[in-house]
Amino acid sequence: MFAIVKTGGKQYRVEPGLRLKVEKLSAEPGSLVELPVLLLGGEKPKVGTPFVEGAKVVAEVLGHGRGKKITISKFKAKVQYRRKKGHRQPYTELLIKEIQG
Repeated sequence: MFAIVKTGGKQYRVEPGLRLKVEKLSAEPGSLVELPVLLLGGEKPKVGTPFVEGAKVVAEVLGHGRGKKITISKFKAKVQYRRKKGHRQPYTELLIKEIQG
């Protein structure tokens, strides 16, 4: 059984036992979070409008971190314009415990 969940403006396909990095959530490491389910897959799929009633995915927060550094450079010729900026996106790592529904 699998499910499609929505968090942080993105959608993820999850199964029990999967480790997943999502946009940073305000939850302490070790706590459980519930994610809304858009679609339940399996022998008989259920599609929500927008969410499946009575279905939820329970996940444990493993920790928080920051992703790989991305460097942004801007350059304009002949006018001495150069800018360099870096960014590291924060994330939360989840372990999918169970899919209910």
